[in-house]
Amino acid sequence: MSTTSKNQVLIGIRGVSTYLRFTDASFVIEPSKLDGHKFSCCTGIYRGVKYTEVPLRNVVSATFASGTVEIQYLVRKRKGSCLNLVMISGTVMGEDNMFAKKWCEALLLVAYQGANPSKNLKVLVNPHGGKGKGRALYVSKVEPILLAAGCTLDVTYTTHGGHAIEIAREMNLGYDALVIVSGDGLIHEVLNGINQHEHRDKAFCIPIAPIPTGSGNGMSLNLLGLQDGLDVCAAALNVLKGQPLKTDLFSFTQGDRRRISFMSQTIGMVADIDIETERIRWMGDFRFILGYICAIIVRKPCPIELSIKVVDQDKSRMMDVLHARRAGKSPNPPGPPDSLLSDDKNPDSANSSNEEWTRFERPILWVYAGQGPFVSRDWMQFPVSQADDGLIDISVQEVISRKALLRAMDGADDGRTYWINSNRYYKASAYRARPLTSKGTLVVDGEQVPFEEFQVDILNGLGTFLSPYPHYAPEFLVRDIQGRT
Repeated sequence: MSTTSKNQVLIGIRGVSTYLRFTDASFVIEPSKLDGHKFSCCTGIYRGVKYTEVPLRNVVSATFASGTVEIQYLVRKRKGSCLNLVMISGTVMGEDNMFAKKWCEALLLVAYQGANPSKNLKVLVNPHGGKGKGRALYVSKVEPILLAAGCTLDVTYTTHGGHAIEIAREMNLGYDALVIVSGDGLIHEVLNGINQHEHRDKAFCIPIAPIPTGSGNGMSLNLLGLQDGLDVCAAALNVLKGQPLKTDLFSFTQGDRRRISFMSQTIGMVADIDIETERIRWMGDFRFILGYICAIIVRKPCPIELSIKVVDQDKSRMMDVLHARRAGKSPNPPGPPDSLLSDDKNPDSANSSNEEWTRFERPILWVYAGQGPFVSRDWMQFPVSQADDGLIDISVQEVISRKALLRAMDGADDGRTYWINSNRYYKASAYRARPLTSKGTLVVDGEQVPFEEFQVDILNGLGTFLSPYPHYAPEFLVRDIQGRT
């Protein structure tokens, strides 16, 4: 067989001799220049066979049968476009078929870093979420990738609200991952179902892999980053190649009722926007921008009594701690709270220590608490959030002018609003809020809940998601409101 390296194999594709090879980082398709075929020097194409180089991580399958090598991989048709599954196949040139078989096995071994490509997956598809394309995107884009890798699929299409809770509560524990084809709302249901599972602790260890087809896809953006966070093929690749990432979850308690929150809790103007734009979910993330502009006109205040167990509120230090953690360095401990928060010596919660609770004293428009940098494609709400620091990030927006609120839209996508003085930002170990009016909106992970007093505590490292990185993907580099880095 005509090969020059154990990492490459020579095949014939439509009469073109073509080298397939791989390195530690890339998979390469290279048509040979020695065949005398017509060649375009601008595109590197020989009779339809194009020179291609993709990250090794993008290789999905490699098989050899009946003298033919077949490779399936993901590639972008142009810079900035979404990934697509493509296949290349050709007849091995030469008689050393055993070498070709071992070459395919070696390619898969390095492409999956020794992991088994064939996974046992529970797939939940919400056909009605977001723009209503969940079923079509799963069938046309996601499922072919999972099947190409040899995965076993147990697929359920949800039919009603709470359906995912029922499924997660009763599921067996033999799955390698839970694939959620929807938005953040279905993840919320799954986690609350798992919380009711007979073997709760073991069930929480099964990693969740979001496929972004909802109107809110914040978790996918935080796991995969802006380029891939809304790409269903990139999310499917994460199902195959991602590693478990432990994340904090939150215990949201109202009276004797408790639910799990994984992403955010909002009260005030932002919560109003979330619920009042439900009817225009088909607009995707743009619904939130339109809702924000309408809410600025009304500029309704949020009368609540807010108390926080503050761990840090120095914005520069919180950013430095984030960067130190991502670099594998030990951060400095936070300092004490400042005068914006006054001692609350008479807390309402019997489960809280009197000394630690401090109360926010200024008029506010909204409270937004949670984790994960992005809450939507255009809003980096928690830029210094970490997946498993045992804390919750809390943003309290003081009452400011309509002009200032409009100005705040510029830079929301890169976290510049973090630096606005009226955006009071805290790292906390718990917080609680008591509404001072009878009417209002309270939203947990995008789902409306009763407008009543509540408390949020941290469930450190209880959640498990699949991720390409050992931390949230988005980087926060902006060091002031002007956008300087």
